[in-house]
Amino acid sequence: MDKSTKIIGIDISKDTFDIWSESLGHEKYENTQKGFRRFYKLLDDRTYCVMEYTASYYQKLALFLYEKQIQVSVVNPLTVKRFIQMKLQRNKTDKSDSKMIALYAKEQDVKLWKPAADYIEQCSFINTTISVYFKQTTALKNKLHSFNSIGVKGKVLTSLKRQLRNIKNEITELELILEQLIKENEPELLTNLTSIKGIGKKTAILLIVSTDGFTKFENARQLSSFFGLAPTEISSGSSVRGKNRISKKGNGMVRNHLFMCSFTASQTNLQCINLYNRIVAKGKSKKLALIAVCNKLLKQAFAVAKSGIPYDPYYKSCIPTI
Repeated sequence: MDKSTKIIGIDISKDTFDIWSESLGHEKYENTQKGFRRFYKLLDDRTYCVMEYTASYYQKLALFLYEKQIQVSVVNPLTVKRFIQMKLQRNKTDKSDSKMIALYAKEQDVKLWKPAADYIEQCSFINTTISVYFKQTTALKNKLHSFNSIGVKGKVLTSLKRQLRNIKNEITELELILEQLIKENEPELLTNLTSIKGIGKKTAILLIVSTDGFTKFENARQLSSFFGLAPTEISSGSSVRGKNRISKKGNGMVRNHLFMCSFTASQTNLQCINLYNRIVAKGKSKKLALIAVCNKLLKQAFAVAKSGIPYDPYYKSCIPTI
């Protein structure tokens, strides 16, 4: 980043956003179009704005700055949190957070942000709604089970069953809309992803939407970390030896779908079968082997998405070993 660039750190919340830069110091604005316009008056073509993706609060401001051709980056809040810890920063305020975001951008390599395609945004909203509905169906099923176990009868049960049926119908309708949007915009990618043994249509659609058509990532390792499937080691010296676990950060819905896919893939996908059997043969747990299969599926999906060709289980076999 050029030394003449004016980096502005932005800590954004539902109603307001705080900004900090070396030249401007700290200021606060409303998270509204009026607040955006006031903030924009301070900016020029050397300005670089950096913010965290906090829920959906960042989107309007990021889009406003992008449309005004102001350089903007949206960074992972977890990486900023770790940066703050590394700097031994104790204060936790909107002012201090905006300053630390600016310092993070000054010291780290941050990438320019650009909005996702309209159809990806629509699909994301649909996925979020479906996720909410699934949580509601779980709550309703649990309540039905509880009432049935103590012998409750009558209109209460009828009401719960009716509500559960209505929500299931809504989920089905939204899933059809989601599938249609992907078929209209990413038909080839959807076909190629579903050519991978173990990955079904729903999982393929979820991967496309969550990765913006696999354009957000440079390699499969980043993809694994993003979905919380990267292994984490817990060890220190000779005495601390914790179990290796996955981080479980990121999109839980994708992670759950991939784990379910791993059962099929470990029986039908040639590379996944070999990986699963090799890990189990070493005495490792079957769950660990299935998680490894999840990562293998992500690698295959990434390769298929970037190559633009369907999955070939024998592709590796035609490459000579060195």
